[in-house]
Amino acid sequence: MRPMRLDLAGFTVFRDDTTIDFTDADFFALVGPTGSGKSTVLDAICFALYGTVPRWGGTRGLANALAPSATEARVRLVFESAGERYVATRVVRRDSRGNVKTAGAGLQLMPAGFDVTKLDTGLSPEDLGEVVAGTPAEMEEAVLAAVGLPYEQFTSCVVLPQGQFADFLHARPATRQQILVNLLGLGVYEEVQRRATERAGQAEARLDEVTRLLDALTGVDDATLAEAEGQVERLRELTGAVAAAVPERERADAAVREAHAALAALDAELSVLGAVAAPDGVAEVARAVADARAGADEATAAVALAEEREEKLRGELTGAGDESALRLLLKAHTDRDRLTGQVETVAAAVTAAQTEHDAAVAALAQARTAAERAEAELAAAFLAHEEAKATDQAVALRAHLVAGTACPVCEQQVSRVPTVPAGSAVARATAAGKAARTASEAAKRVLQERDAAARDLDRVLLRARTELDQLRGRLAELDDQLAGVAAPEALRHDLAEQARLRRALEEAAGAVRAGRDAARRARGTWDAAEQRLRAAWREFDLTRDGLARLGPPTADRDDVAAAWATLTGWAGDQADRRRAERVTRSAALDAANAEQRAVRERIAALFTAAGLPVDDDPVRAATLALERAEAAHRRLVERREQAAELRAQRAGHEQRARVARALAGHLRANNFERWLLAEALDLLVDGASSILRELSGGQYDLVHDKGEFFVVDHHDAGLRRGVRTLSGGETFQASLALALALSEQLAGMSTTAASLESIVLDEGFGTLDAATLDTVAATLETLAARGDRMVGVVTHVPALAERIPVRFEVRKDARSARVERTGR
Repeated sequence: MRPMRLDLAGFTVFRDDTTIDFTDADFFALVGPTGSGKSTVLDAICFALYGTVPRWGGTRGLANALAPSATEARVRLVFESAGERYVATRVVRRDSRGNVKTAGAGLQLMPAGFDVTKLDTGLSPEDLGEVVAGTPAEMEEAVLAAVGLPYEQFTSCVVLPQGQFADFLHARPATRQQILVNLLGLGVYEEVQRRATERAGQAEARLDEVTRLLDALTGVDDATLAEAEGQVERLRELTGAVAAAVPERERADAAVREAHAALAALDAELSVLGAVAAPDGVAEVARAVADARAGADEATAAVALAEEREEKLRGELTGAGDESALRLLLKAHTDRDRLTGQVETVAAAVTAAQTEHDAAVAALAQARTAAERAEAELAAAFLAHEEAKATDQAVALRAHLVAGTACPVCEQQVSRVPTVPAGSAVARATAAGKAARTASEAAKRVLQERDAAARDLDRVLLRARTELDQLRGRLAELDDQLAGVAAPEALRHDLAEQARLRRALEEAAGAVRAGRDAARRARGTWDAAEQRLRAAWREFDLTRDGLARLGPPTADRDDVAAAWATLTGWAGDQADRRRAERVTRSAALDAANAEQRAVRERIAALFTAAGLPVDDDPVRAATLALERAEAAHRRLVERREQAAELRAQRAGHEQRARVARALAGHLRANNFERWLLAEALDLLVDGASSILRELSGGQYDLVHDKGEFFVVDHHDAGLRRGVRTLSGGETFQASLALALALSEQLAGMSTTAASLESIVLDEGFGTLDAATLDTVAATLETLAARGDRMVGVVTHVPALAERIPVRFEVRKDARSARVERTGR
């Protein structure tokens, strides 16, 4: 797996859109201050592929993917693996409840020749090629197929994060063995053994199936074939004999059908002639028509007389005058008498209202005078109160006057001090003012009450006068209307005469309706009689039409009874002649039936001799029997051929089952796989030992024994030590040597299932001394110079970074981390 391009947005410290182009960065370093986001770049590569990061502790740390206050994080990685180019995308979102979930994940196989540099820096979804996985659930299997390594092995062999650099060194033998199996593609031998076992089982199952089919193919010997061929020949002979006899049977069948049809036709004519009979009561039908016609004429005449009387009474009622006008005039007389009384009553009410109104006006004038007088008294009391206040003020000054001294007001010498009167003038004036105000208010209230009473009486008097004028106007109108009109007694007499004529008219109208009903009933009786007569003729015509082919006699259309008598007599004569003819036709039918039976018996004997049941269609039965025999013969031939083919298949399945079982047996012990793993581990340890010897200045060699790693310390008399006893710096040297050897040595041996096309180291190079650091840098340069894999380093050691041609400087401000490429 070789990364080509990485796009980030909202991912941890990379809040803004960020793109890192690894296209031509065969040897690069991620540099920058501690905490700037260098390791986050490796986290993004792991997250895009596997959906998790070693530092997060599994998928539970998914919330760590979001930048502070961001609601969405998007990562897209373009990489190459085994000659194919892929793009992996993951999107993480925070929902309204604060839960962080994967909103989208996908892996696409990019078309050949696609230029990665043409991708924009954004992360908008676009069609980048064939969709290999479209959901988070599909990503795990798809990435494993593309990269060839599961997550744990990817972080041990390709991207080595901080704290896990020595995982491969310290891994258990079984875990390390499984990593090598994936790297070298040795699982193919397990797959071959599994498939060989499956194919052996399939071949044996097919062998059992073929054996069962062969066991089921009975009755395919030569004797059975000869019997089938003889049956076909016998049925061919039967078919020819039946074909020769069938025309004779058909002629006999035709003769029977003709004789039977002639007898049936004669019987049908006898049935029709025997059914000819006159209906009951046909003689009375004509008489009923005549009687009904007379009754209808009589009812029509009665209706005419009743209508004539009704018309006469209607004319008399019209000449008696308009009843409504008479009733209106009579009502006008009544209304005039009533209005006369109302006028007198209202006129008296107007007189009384006028008297009461005059009294109210006089009282109002008196009240107005009293109110004006009370108002004048109130004004006088007010003036008296003002004068009393001046008097009280002067009296108040007297208390301060001294005879022979100057007056403080007029500055004149006081010759004598006046006597101070008893009591206050203002108090007396105030009491008199209150009494005057109370009298004034009482006089105003009386004035208001009498003014309201006078206005009410004005309205009452006005309404009474208006009503009187209206009544007198209506009375004048009635007098004009009744001028020259008859007296009420004469009007009542005219109305009584109209009522008598109306009753007589109603009686005449009832007689007309009753006569019309009787006429309708008479016409109904006449129509019913006519209908019965027409029905008798229709029945006659139907009966005669049914006999038309036999030539019935003509009918007299004036007398239905005579017509029926003529027809029934003729039908009796015709029936007698046909009864005599029926004896001859019955004998001819018996002879035809005998001939038909003889022919059918000869054909049945042919079928009995052939061992077949007799059928109504002998030609079809013989043909079907021959076809079945020929089909059975063909099936027998096919089954003999099938048996031969199954014997050949059984031999082939037996051979394939033996070969598959032998191959599965050879691979079942895993000896070949163990040998390959041992060889791969020997190569890996030899390469790592050479690198470690350079890194340690010749102090250490790396060896293995029974899957465990050891170092040989040449500075301590060749002491053999377990790798878990090494110090931090020593562990780093051994782990780096092993990682570099894993990338360099096994990359050439690995299959396309797990191609180690890159290695990225994220470990503390700052713990190395200058000499060791120089050796590490030289080793990395040698590895990168070969050009067959990408080498990346995450470091903040300037001495190491300066020796690496391509550097990606990672910086972080208050908002987001950023990456800038420097160097070549």
